[in-house]
Amino acid sequence: MKISVPKGACDTHMHFYDGAASAKPGTPNPGNYTVAMYRELQKKLGLERVIVVQPNAYGDDNTVTLNAIRDIGKNAKGVAVVKPSVSDSELVRLTQAGMCALRIMTLHGGTLGFEVMDELMARVHQFGWHANIQLDGRELPKYQAQIKRLPGRFVIDHTGKFLEPVSPEHEAFRCLLRLVETGRCWVKLSAPYETSKTGAPKYEDVGKLAKALVKKAPERMLWASNWPHPSARKPTPPDDADMLDLLLDWAPDDKTRKQILADNPAELYGF
Repeated sequence: MKISVPKGACDTHMHFYDGAASAKPGTPNPGNYTVAMYRELQKKLGLERVIVVQPNAYGDDNTVTLNAIRDIGKNAKGVAVVKPSVSDSELVRLTQAGMCALRIMTLHGGTLGFEVMDELMARVHQFGWHANIQLDGRELPKYQAQIKRLPGRFVIDHTGKFLEPVSPEHEAFRCLLRLVETGRCWVKLSAPYETSKTGAPKYEDVGKLAKALVKKAPERMLWASNWPHPSARKPTPPDDADMLDLLLDWAPDDKTRKQILADNPAELYGF
């Protein structure tokens, strides 16, 4: 690993899996990925804080995620999935257990789509939650107005996750930049291997977009490992140190990298 990692560095997107828990059919379920295994990764990469994201595998049963947050302690928070029928008392319980965002995932296997986002965000916003959105970035022009109407802050996953990488001049990417211009939009620079056509080690096509985003709003960019890389286990998962080193290319100075790794997540997630 070439990068020097600042104190308070945060991984803003990863998942835990309990091999014994029943996964929804058709969702990635890579097996058993535990807190002990993740602690090893944190030690290796010099990461202190983590945002645990509810995996598609468990729908709105947040048990595996909540148990992991509890075991990690004060340096962990979470992104939950709840259905419109959720009670206020359950939202209180989840908030007290460290949940601070709602996962909207429109891609294959996701539980909550844009059709329930307005209603659910109106509910969970009162508990201090923000929206955490994953979609094919090419659909941003269609959803830009709805996303802009969200109360409070919102996060877009995986550098916009353009399933066919686009150029920085493309209308769908300009849409993402316009969302960033609202001052309420945060973007996770993560998982380039999920969409890149140019591939490792540099993922230049996704890298161009990451660099344009960092230039636009370094104060609202985040980094994430996407461990344990549920959709990219074979033949071998990406190397986590290499994923972190991509920031040397995407954010060329120490000050900006410190913002992305430590300062921005501390502000957004309230560490």
